[in-house]
Amino acid sequence: MVHDSPDNPDDRARKAPPAAASDTPPERLAGPDVDPAAAGGDDEDDALLPDILEESGAVGEGPLATGHEAIERAVRLAPTSPGVYRMLNANADVLYVGKAKNVKKRLSSYARQSAPLPARILRMIAATVTVEIVSTTTETEALLLEANLIKQLRPRFNVQLRDDKSFPYILITGDHWAPQILKHRGAQTRPGRYFGPFASAGAVNRTITALQRAFLIRSCTDSFFESRTRPCLLHQIRRCAGPCTREIDFGGYSTLVREASDFLSGKSHAVKQELAGEMEKASNELEFERAALYRDRLAALSAIQSQQGINPRTVEEADVFAIHQEGGFSCVEVFFFRTGQNWGNRAYFPRAEKSFTPEEVLGSFLAQFYDDKPPPRNILLSHDIEESELLANALSIKAGHKVEVTAPKRGEKKELVTHALTNAREALGRKLADTATQSRLLEAMAATLSLPHVPKRIEVYDNSHIQGTNAVGAMIVAGPDGFVKNQYRKFNIKSEGITPGDDFAMMREVLERRFKRLINPPDDAASKAKDDDFPRWPDLVIIDGGRGQLNAVREIFANLGLTQVSLMSVAKGPDRDAGRETLFMPEREAIKLEPRDPVLYFIQRLRDEAHRFVIGSHRKLRKKDIREAGLQEIPGIGPSRKRALLHHFGTLKEIERASIADLGKVPGVSAESARRIFEYFHPQPG
Repeated sequence: MVHDSPDNPDDRARKAPPAAASDTPPERLAGPDVDPAAAGGDDEDDALLPDILEESGAVGEGPLATGHEAIERAVRLAPTSPGVYRMLNANADVLYVGKAKNVKKRLSSYARQSAPLPARILRMIAATVTVEIVSTTTETEALLLEANLIKQLRPRFNVQLRDDKSFPYILITGDHWAPQILKHRGAQTRPGRYFGPFASAGAVNRTITALQRAFLIRSCTDSFFESRTRPCLLHQIRRCAGPCTREIDFGGYSTLVREASDFLSGKSHAVKQELAGEMEKASNELEFERAALYRDRLAALSAIQSQQGINPRTVEEADVFAIHQEGGFSCVEVFFFRTGQNWGNRAYFPRAEKSFTPEEVLGSFLAQFYDDKPPPRNILLSHDIEESELLANALSIKAGHKVEVTAPKRGEKKELVTHALTNAREALGRKLADTATQSRLLEAMAATLSLPHVPKRIEVYDNSHIQGTNAVGAMIVAGPDGFVKNQYRKFNIKSEGITPGDDFAMMREVLERRFKRLINPPDDAASKAKDDDFPRWPDLVIIDGGRGQLNAVREIFANLGLTQVSLMSVAKGPDRDAGRETLFMPEREAIKLEPRDPVLYFIQRLRDEAHRFVIGSHRKLRKKDIREAGLQEIPGIGPSRKRALLHHFGTLKEIERASIADLGKVPGVSAESARRIFEYFHPQPG
C-alpha cells in the first residue's frame, strides 16, 4: 500500500483498523496464538512452536454449577440484539470476550447444563462468576468491539495474536530538497511517501540496498548530509548520487526520486523501459561508461523483483493467507502484495487443539490480525471461513474502502494462494524440524515401524538426471541430533552401460559403491571409525519409491550379504499429495499413517531433504555449461530477442533468475518463448 504523509497526516494513516473477530461458538475456543515476529529482533526471528493443546476431562477451576448460575442470571437480563459479552472470574479478570448477533441466544448455549461441551469450555464456565454485556447497533459493530477488547484485555480463553511489532515500511522523505530513503516503523507522521507493508525488516533492508544501486538515492541522515564537504563512500561505490556536495543537480536528483517512487508504486515496467532506452542511447553515442551505469541500474531493479519472488499480473493489492496443519500443529503463511509486487511473507503458528479444522484456526487467526494493520482491498484465503462477509464489511468500515474476503477457486488468485500454501507447509516443516525432539521422533519411528531398536543413523538415497545426462545419486544422513550434513555424499554415476533414465541401475551403482566401502573399508577409515561415536553403518535405509524399488534394493542387499540393515521405501500419495504416502517394508503389508502423525512428517522431511540435496548436486553439474552456452543456444532466440532480453534485465545472470511471467513481459517474447527460456535455465531433472 502506498500513500503520502503530510505534516498533519490523516488519522487513518496513523492508526490501523482493529481486527475483526468471529462469533466463536463455545466448542471452538482455543488458547493464545504465538507470533514468531513478536519475540524477535529486527529480522525474521521465529518463536518456538506452541504446545499441542489436548482436551482433558478435568474441570478444576471451581464449581460448575456456580458458573451456570452466573450465566443464567445474565441470560435473564440479556438483550436479543447484537452485542459483546465478557465473562469474569472472582478476581474480576476477563476470561473470555465474545460477540453475538443475538446475545441472549448465545449466552443460553453456555447455560444449558445438558449440552455436551469440551473440557476447556467447562473450565471457563466453572471459573465464571459475572457476565458483562455491551449492546451494539449492528453485528459489525459488535465484531469490531470484540476485536478491540480482545487486543486490550487479552482474555485467557480467547485466541490471542501476540503481534507486538508493527510491520516496516519504506519511506522516501518529503521534508528536504534531497529526499532520503529509509526503513520506517510506527506512526507515519513524517512527511513523505510510505510504501508497504513489508513482511520483515530484512526484506526492507534488501530492497533499500537494491534501490540505492538502481536510483542512487541517499540514505544518510539530514545532519550527516549537511555536514559533508566531499562525497562519502556510498558515492564512490555508486550507491548514492552525491547530492550533498552537488555532484548531481536538483533536477537530476528529482528525476531519480521520481523513478524510485514510480517503481515502488507499481510502474516498474515504464521505469525499466526508460532506463533501457537511455542505455541504448548512450551506447549509440559511444558513451559506454554511461551505458554501463544504466545496465547496472537495470540489473539492480531485476534483483529487487527476483527477491520479491512471484509478482502477480492481475492482482494489484492483496494479502494472501494460507494455513497448513501437520503433526498436530498449524502454520498460517501471510503474503503481502502491493502495487502488483510481492513485498514479502511471514509465518505465524497459532496455538490450537489438534481437533480444530484449518477453517476454524484460520477464522480465529483473521479475527485479530488486522487490529493494527491496514487491510488491502483483497484478502485471499486458502480455506472458506464462516462469517467472511461480516469480516469484509467490518474491515471495509475501518479502512474506508471496500475490502473483499474470498477463497479463490481458479485463476491467478488461486495460484497465489497455492504458492502461499506451499510456503506454509515448508515453514511448518522447518519449524517442526528445528523444535521437535529428535530422540522422541526416533523412538516413535522405531515403535511405529517395529524396528529392532531405535535407529542412531538413518540414510536416505535419491538420484537425479535429465534423460540420463548428468546423472547423480545422493545420500543424506540423520541421527539423534538431526541432519548430519558432514556425512552427506553425492555419487556421480560412472557406469557406461546404464541405459539413460534407468533409475534402478543408477540406484544399484550408488548402493554398491556405498556398502562395498563399508564391507571392506580402507585401513585408515577403519582406524578412524574406532574413535568416532557416530556409527558408520546405518540402522535404517530409506529410498523414494514403491514396492518395485523396495524389491530391487532388497536384491542388491542380498547380493552384498547385508542382513543387519532395515530397509523402507516411501511411495508418494495419490496426486503426489504430502501426507498420503504409503510405506513399504520387507515381508510386511503396506503401512499407511495418519496425515498428522509426527512420524509420517519426519519421514517426509527425510525424503524431501534427500531430494533437495540431489537436485542441488545435479544442477551444479550443469551450471558451468549453461552459463557458457548463453542465450544463443536456445532454439528460437535470435539477435533481436536476445537484445530485448538484455535491455529488459541488464545481464545474462538476471535473465537466468527471471520467472516465466517476467520473461513474458519482455517485448517480442511470446509465452512459448518465455517458457522455453525458463526451461533452458531451470531444467526439471527426472
